[in-house]
Amino acid sequence: MFSKFVALLPTAPRIFAAQPRFFSRTLPLANGEFEWTDPKSEDDVVNITYITRDGSHKKIRGKVGDNVMYLAHRYDIEVEGACEASLACCTCHVYVDESFYDKLPEPKEEEEDMLDLAPVLKPNSRLSCQIILNKELEGITVTLPRITRNFYVDGHKPEPH
Repeated sequence: MFSKFVALLPTAPRIFAAQPRFFSRTLPLANGEFEWTDPKSEDDVVNITYITRDGSHKKIRGKVGDNVMYLAHRYDIEVEGACEASLACCTCHVYVDESFYDKLPEPKEEEEDMLDLAPVLKPNSRLSCQIILNKELEGITVTLPRITRNFYVDGHKPEPH
């Protein structure tokens, strides 16, 4: 398309084709991975508590911009996330501490559709793959439900890719 434009301007110099093109490349991430970096300062730290299925509390130091599901994977907390944050399942379903629920953005329609499939749904249910940490969420607590629904046989624990 650009060459057609240049062809319309016969007096325009045609230096564009001769210019070298420089590319930079970062290593690709596999599905389900995220780039982890330590917080650059204490201002970037967001503390989060996961309450696991057995009732134990795991306090984690996340950072602004972390995805709650992927952060759980990093620290071996049993949040499944079978669809790898593509809003195609409800296996990363969590209950958000009610004092923080209103601080989250409204769920997208796709998230609400997936939550409709989650067993033991509560008014404070959200998909952890859609929760991105920010400073307003400092001290948030998310609780894992006792059960999730997946197409695998009960007891199967898929590993993140």
